[in-house]
Amino acid sequence: MRKGLYLFCLALVLTLPLYGQTLGEIVGEVKDTTGAVVPGATVTATNVATNASRTASTNEAGLYAFPALVPGMYRVRVEMRGFKPVTRSDIELQVQQTARIDFTLEVGQLSEAVEVTGAAALMTTENATVGTVIENRRIVELPLNGRNFLQLVSLSPNVTYGFATPGQTSGRQGGTRSDQNISLSGMRGSWNHYTLDGIENTDVNFNLYILLPSIDVLQEFKVQSGIYPAEFGRAAGQINVSSKPGGNEFHGALFEFLRNEKMDARPYDFLPTRPPKTPFKWNQYGFGLGGPVWIPKIYNGKNRLFFMSNYEAYRDRKMFQSLYTTPTVAMRGGDFSYALPSNQLYDPATRAVVNGQLTANPFPNNQIPKTRFHPTSLKLLEFWPEPNINTSVLSNNFQQAQPRTIDKDQFTQRIDFNESSNSQWFGRYSWTDETTFNTGLKLNGTTLYTRGRQYMLSNMRVLSPTKVNEFRIGVNSFYNLIGLELSGKRDVIKELGIPGLLTQDPITWGIPRITSLVGVSGFGNDSSGPFAINDAIFQATDNFSWIRGKHSLRFGGEIRRDRYNQKGNEFARGSFEFNGQYTSNPFTRRGGDSTADLLLGTMSKAEAAIALAFSQFRATSIYLYIDDTWRAAPKLTINIGLRYELTPPFWDRSM
Repeated sequence: MRKGLYLFCLALVLTLPLYGQTLGEIVGEVKDTTGAVVPGATVTATNVATNASRTASTNEAGLYAFPALVPGMYRVRVEMRGFKPVTRSDIELQVQQTARIDFTLEVGQLSEAVEVTGAAALMTTENATVGTVIENRRIVELPLNGRNFLQLVSLSPNVTYGFATPGQTSGRQGGTRSDQNISLSGMRGSWNHYTLDGIENTDVNFNLYILLPSIDVLQEFKVQSGIYPAEFGRAAGQINVSSKPGGNEFHGALFEFLRNEKMDARPYDFLPTRPPKTPFKWNQYGFGLGGPVWIPKIYNGKNRLFFMSNYEAYRDRKMFQSLYTTPTVAMRGGDFSYALPSNQLYDPATRAVVNGQLTANPFPNNQIPKTRFHPTSLKLLEFWPEPNINTSVLSNNFQQAQPRTIDKDQFTQRIDFNESSNSQWFGRYSWTDETTFNTGLKLNGTTLYTRGRQYMLSNMRVLSPTKVNEFRIGVNSFYNLIGLELSGKRDVIKELGIPGLLTQDPITWGIPRITSLVGVSGFGNDSSGPFAINDAIFQATDNFSWIRGKHSLRFGGEIRRDRYNQKGNEFARGSFEFNGQYTSNPFTRRGGDSTADLLLGTMSKAEAAIALAFSQFRATSIYLYIDDTWRAAPKLTINIGLRYELTPPFWDRSM
């Protein structure tokens, strides 16, 4: 029974995929000075930062391979009895790179040595993948507005960055993530796929990233736009990010970046005196620290256990000045005499058909008795401020300062453990929070809250000199709420007593939308939303590498469980239009006033949702693949691959 269970678990692991691989590989061929291959040579690859080493032997074809290596600086040494040892230093292995390092051994003693440094840059000769690696130096040294490394994708050929995003994205998900629109090879920005350390980093709603790590966390990232190995899937464009491990030396940074209006120029204006600067404060601060972990009486921390910690905070404060047109105090009291004689208002309650024509009596002196005001309309006036600017005409008579605040925090903790030369572990925990508040006319601002969490654990295990297995598990959780200033605070719809509207869920609490007003500004909350998304992704992935003769086989797969919960829709608080048609002349259809219609409660159109939409989507996907890199000749490498994807449609658990 136990044996059967073990075989079942092993078979499951070996059929799980890792797309979005963020490790690298060093391969090569060993020959002597006559050009003959050298089988049985010992090859050792050592990570310079952690001193972790892997050992392999050249096979009968003189080939060696080190799959599943963490990106970084490496040193490779080749030894064979009867030949001088050769060491190649300063090998920079990049994310998803297959670096080919060939060696030529000279006859001599093992006590002699050949050191190779300053070699030419490595060429990509082992696969046909089209992509660009943005290495750590460019990430750290190039100027980035807001320390956003995604701006560097524009360094890749055939990439467009920074164009406008679809309105639905900002309206239903929002935040700074909705502004990161990237087109790879002319494809839609929503077709991109993001991974972080080989684990899913893509939200299933709009295919935007979940976590945007600090640049102090990143080792490097790769932008791929086509001709993928079979292990890649799910999207047309790949942006695969690798986090930075700790090392034997302590490295850290403490930083703060500041921007404010004192550093900005005054706005240009044709007036004799320029207007004042718009208040603006922007702070980004945090720290990064990595190094060895020392545990007393167990080991001194060298070469075994490492950590990397990072925290970054983002604070953005900006003040905008907005102009609105609101009814005068007289209009709010029913006095529209200012509009005479050109715009006579008519009483809709007196409409009648006389001699085949629809008529109505005018309001005397364009004044509406307060006894005719609708009680709901009187309550709505609370959210329609009185003018605070004296103007000769009804236009731009209310000015308001509208602050906008953005707060973001993120933290990443990575631990690397070299169990032995045949087993390396690493795990990472990351979280991010973002809160944005935009003020509206009065109590109708919008709020955004986003929370992301990611957990992952990986193990690389050398089973034999020709067989290496790499296993990962990951969990993502993503919560995103676009709500209202009064969400959870005040149920205005209940106070107004509007029939047919239900706001039982506190996230829908807010002000109904009053729109289509002629000559004055509308008010209330937008009819779109709220929208709350609560996603979770569970992954188990595995890659198995096997060197057999001139073939480098790689196969594996992934099992993935998606949970996608969403609630929200449009018109949760209702939308009401007042275009002035009921106080106009019913025969000529001229005149009328939107504010007068609102005071009387005679609306021209109403829209409302009968309930708040709610869904619980679920899906379990399986992906399998096999890749073969066949080094048919020293100057000919053939890549062959096959991929199978089982991606069922979501089923709604709430139905």
